[in-house]
Amino acid sequence: MRGWRRLSGVGEAELVPQARLSGPMPWVIAIMVALTAIAVAAGLSLRNTARATAAELEGGVTVQIVEGASSRRAQHSQAVLERLKAMSDLASLREVPRAEVNQLIEPWLGADVGAGTSAEIPVPVLIDVRLNSPVTAERLAQLREELRLVAPSVRVDAQSSWLRPVFGAIESLQWLAIALVALLATALAAAVLLAARSALGANRETIEIVHLLGGTDGQIAGVFQRSIGADAIGGGLVGLMLAAMVIWVLGGRFAGLGAGLVDNAVLGWTDWLVLGLVPVLAAVLAMLTARLTVLHTLREML
Repeated sequence: MRGWRRLSGVGEAELVPQARLSGPMPWVIAIMVALTAIAVAAGLSLRNTARATAAELEGGVTVQIVEGASSRRAQHSQAVLERLKAMSDLASLREVPRAEVNQLIEPWLGADVGAGTSAEIPVPVLIDVRLNSPVTAERLAQLREELRLVAPSVRVDAQSSWLRPVFGAIESLQWLAIALVALLATALAAAVLLAARSALGANRETIEIVHLLGGTDGQIAGVFQRSIGADAIGGGLVGLMLAAMVIWVLGGRFAGLGAGLVDNAVLGWTDWLVLGLVPVLAAVLAMLTARLTVLHTLREML
């Protein structure tokens, strides 16, 4: 009956000779949860960046007046502005000042470009247009045809097209984050499986006695399940706190960059709720893995 009391009484966890947060398993789980939470946070940040940037660029069109002669360039620019103002789906319109354009090209062409010297290079006129609806390929082609009637040298591009490679890279990084989460979950399950098998081997004689006294496989599996669950909950909370500290520090560093794409990557309260589910899911995975492992191993042992 002594072995049975170890299963049913207060000291049931003695079957796994390990104090809470003193053995390696809680710390292994803490590391896994911390890495998983960081990977999930990275994926959520990338998603927020893509969504916010796409929303900002939705309906955005850049119009360029590419004309060598300054007089014709001014005439075409005025004609294009008048045609754009007459559009029914126009939300906003802004001609980019020449000084801003010069600042954009200064790193490549020098500070004297457009300064009125003999070495002046013709700089296109840029017009920032915002439509009330998303810019489809059909609407973009129609807009090109309308503006070329008044300015043959005009170029019309959707602003989202400039960042298409960036969106592709962000999508690839999101899939990478998902793959990392899957790999870490697999590693956590493997670690629990090995720990459960080791504990079963170390307590084989006790388990055999408990079986002779009428203990079932389900009762023995419950002992291991609760023991691993307690370790997983403790380690998961520690791992989540570590991950939160890392995310907070990195968030402050990136916020100091002042870049538009980075500013859109801020985690919202719903994102933090998702991160809070990571240790819960880790504990559920660990308990389920421990139970299935013990039941399968007992069927082979006995």
